[in-house]
Amino acid sequence: MLLKVNRLTRKNDFEAVFKKGKGFKEDFLILRFVSSNPKECRFGIIVSRKISKRAVVRNKIKRRIRGIIKPKIPKIKTGADIVFFALPGLETKDFWEIEETINKLLKKAKLIKAKRTLSSSLPSLPSEAR
Repeated sequence: MLLKVNRLTRKNDFEAVFKKGKGFKEDFLILRFVSSNPKECRFGIIVSRKISKRAVVRNKIKRRIRGIIKPKIPKIKTGADIVFFALPGLETKDFWEIEETINKLLKKAKLIKAKRTLSSSLPSLPSEAR
Protein backbone atom coordinates (compact mmCIF):
# COMPACT_ATOMS: atom_id res chain seq x y z
CA MET A 1 0.00 0.00 0.00
CA LEU A 2 1.27 3.44 -0.88
CA LEU A 3 1.45 6.06 1.83
CA LYS A 4 -1.43 8.52 1.87
CA VAL A 5 0.84 11.40 0.78
CA ASN A 6 1.79 9.37 -2.31
CA ARG A 7 -1.79 8.74 -3.48
CA LEU A 8 -3.99 10.67 -5.87
CA THR A 9 -7.47 10.48 -4.41
CA ARG A 10 -9.62 13.40 -5.57
CA LYS A 11 -11.46 13.51 -8.87
CA ASN A 12 -10.07 17.00 -9.54
CA ASP A 13 -6.50 15.69 -9.30
CA PHE A 14 -7.18 12.95 -11.87
CA GLU A 15 -8.92 15.43 -14.18
CA ALA A 16 -5.95 17.82 -13.97
CA VAL A 17 -3.57 15.03 -14.99
CA PHE A 18 -5.73 14.05 -17.96
CA LYS A 19 -6.34 17.63 -19.13
CA LYS A 20 -2.90 19.21 -18.62
CA GLY A 21 -0.58 16.21 -18.44
CA LYS A 22 1.80 14.60 -20.87
CA GLY A 23 1.28 10.97 -21.81
CA PHE A 24 3.48 8.04 -22.75
CA LYS A 25 2.43 4.55 -23.88
CA GLU A 26 4.35 1.31 -23.60
CA ASP A 27 2.85 -2.14 -24.28
CA PHE A 28 -0.38 -2.34 -22.26
CA LEU A 29 0.21 0.61 -19.95
CA ILE A 30 -0.18 4.38 -20.32
CA LEU A 31 1.56 6.88 -18.03
CA ARG A 32 0.25 10.42 -17.76
CA PHE A 33 1.84 13.01 -15.52
CA VAL A 34 1.69 16.68 -14.65
CA SER A 35 3.91 18.80 -12.42
CA SER A 36 2.19 19.89 -9.22
CA ASN A 37 2.94 21.92 -6.10
CA PRO A 38 3.34 19.23 -3.43
CA LYS A 39 6.78 18.17 -2.32
CA GLU A 40 5.83 14.53 -2.79
CA CYS A 41 5.09 12.63 -5.98
CA ARG A 42 1.56 11.21 -6.06
CA PHE A 43 0.25 8.20 -7.97
CA GLY A 44 -3.10 7.05 -9.28
CA ILE A 45 -3.88 3.71 -10.92
CA ILE A 46 -6.82 3.16 -13.25
CA VAL A 47 -7.87 -0.34 -14.26
CA SER A 48 -11.22 -0.34 -16.05
CA ARG A 49 -13.73 -3.11 -16.60
CA LYS A 50 -12.43 -3.44 -20.15
CA ILE A 51 -9.48 -5.29 -18.62
CA SER A 52 -11.66 -7.83 -16.85
CA LYS A 53 -15.18 -8.02 -15.53
CA ARG A 54 -13.81 -9.65 -12.38
CA ALA A 55 -12.78 -7.26 -9.60
CA VAL A 56 -10.27 -9.84 -8.36
CA VAL A 57 -8.26 -9.54 -11.58
CA ARG A 58 -8.45 -5.73 -11.63
CA ASN A 59 -7.32 -5.49 -7.99
CA LYS A 60 -4.45 -7.90 -8.66
CA ILE A 61 -3.18 -5.60 -11.42
CA LYS A 62 -3.42 -2.58 -9.09
CA ARG A 63 -1.54 -4.43 -6.32
CA ARG A 64 1.22 -5.37 -8.75
CA ILE A 65 1.62 -1.80 -10.00
CA ARG A 66 1.66 -0.44 -6.42
CA GLY A 67 4.22 -3.09 -5.45
CA ILE A 68 6.47 -2.00 -8.31
CA ILE A 69 6.10 1.72 -7.62
CA LYS A 70 6.60 1.72 -3.84
CA PRO A 71 10.37 0.98 -3.79
CA LYS A 72 10.93 3.41 -6.68
CA ILE A 73 9.39 6.46 -4.94
CA PRO A 74 12.74 7.80 -3.62
CA LYS A 75 14.17 7.61 -7.16
CA ILE A 76 11.26 9.49 -8.78
CA LYS A 77 11.33 13.28 -9.08
CA THR A 78 9.15 15.03 -6.53
CA GLY A 79 6.29 17.34 -7.39
CA ALA A 80 4.64 15.16 -10.03
CA ASP A 81 1.16 13.68 -10.17
CA ILE A 82 1.40 10.40 -12.08
CA VAL A 83 -1.45 8.21 -13.33
CA PHE A 84 -0.99 4.70 -14.69
CA PHE A 85 -3.81 3.60 -16.98
CA ALA A 86 -3.99 -0.13 -17.73
CA LEU A 87 -5.06 -1.37 -21.16
CA PRO A 88 -6.59 -4.76 -22.06
CA GLY A 89 -3.86 -7.40 -22.23
CA LEU A 90 -2.06 -6.31 -19.06
CA GLU A 91 -3.81 -9.04 -17.08
CA THR A 92 -1.83 -11.67 -19.01
CA LYS A 93 1.55 -10.12 -18.14
CA ASP A 94 3.56 -11.28 -15.14
CA PHE A 95 5.08 -9.08 -12.45
CA TRP A 96 8.49 -8.78 -14.13
CA GLU A 97 7.07 -7.75 -17.50
CA ILE A 98 4.96 -5.06 -15.83
CA GLU A 99 8.00 -3.84 -13.88
CA GLU A 100 10.04 -3.59 -17.08
CA THR A 101 7.24 -1.63 -18.77
CA ILE A 102 6.96 0.80 -15.83
CA ASN A 103 10.73 1.35 -15.85
CA LYS A 104 10.61 2.16 -19.58
CA LEU A 105 7.72 4.58 -19.06
CA LEU A 106 9.43 6.41 -16.20
CA LYS A 107 12.60 6.77 -18.28
CA LYS A 108 10.62 8.00 -21.31
CA ALA A 109 8.88 10.60 -19.16
CA LYS A 110 12.23 11.56 -17.56
CA LEU A 111 10.78 11.14 -14.07
CA ILE A 112 13.75 9.21 -12.67
CA LYS A 113 16.22 11.33 -10.69
CA ALA A 114 19.73 11.46 -12.14
CA LYS A 115 22.14 9.15 -10.37
CA ARG A 116 25.06 10.79 -8.64
CA THR A 117 28.30 9.16 -9.68
CA LEU A 118 31.24 8.71 -7.36
CA SER A 119 33.42 11.05 -9.42
CA SER A 120 30.88 13.88 -9.26
CA SER A 121 30.63 13.69 -5.48
CA LEU A 122 34.40 13.75 -4.88
CA PRO A 123 36.20 17.09 -4.59
CA SER A 124 38.39 17.87 -7.58
CA LEU A 125 42.13 17.75 -7.21
CA PRO A 126 44.40 20.59 -8.33
CA SER A 127 45.77 20.04 -11.84
CA GLU A 128 49.39 19.72 -10.64
CA ALA A 129 48.48 16.81 -8.31
CA ARG A 130 47.23 14.75 -11.26
